[in-house]
Amino acid sequence: MASGNSDPQRRLTATAVKLLVAGGFGVGKTTMVGSVSEVPPLRTEEVLTSASEGVDDLSGVEAKTTTTVALDFGRITINPDLILYLFGTPGQDRFWFMWDELARGALGAVVLADTRRLETCFPAVDFFERRGLPFVVGVNCFDGAYRYGTEEVRAALDVDQTVPLLLCDARDRESTKQVLVTLIHHVMKNADLVQSHG
Repeated sequence: MASGNSDPQRRLTATAVKLLVAGGFGVGKTTMVGSVSEVPPLRTEEVLTSASEGVDDLSGVEAKTTTTVALDFGRITINPDLILYLFGTPGQDRFWFMWDELARGALGAVVLADTRRLETCFPAVDFFERRGLPFVVGVNCFDGAYRYGTEEVRAALDVDQTVPLLLCDARDRESTKQVLVTLIHHVMKNADLVQSHG
């Protein structure tokens, strides 16, 4: 007689993992979440108005007409046992107060960088370093932007060699998946290090 657990149609509940996608204003966080989400992504974008003049720095992204005011949310199934929930953070400093709440329960983060305005990702790098939350840096390669090498970007950001840093295209599903897989491996490696020293 077969046991109840031998049914091939039955499987254990998948592990759900919360990850953040952070970075400066206009670096492609909403695009990244949307490019990979298997469900229609939740977006909280609003039109930029004259009220943001002098408050939001639009240098380098003058053509941008909307901004995330709360979060972006998407979901991707990596395999039957692993589902990722992606939370994109707002980029402007006036919304940074929300980052602490969004980071609660997250296992890791992607810091998305734009080499045309690299300084906009410094606050995200600092945020995750201070909290000891594992992160990777994804350098979003915008059309027409000069392509710096990963080690040049690493030196400019002063990011430790243990932090994975890779070039990506936030519009491309496969490129975004590679960033997320790299992050999952980095999170697992950090968990192993904590256990071995614990």
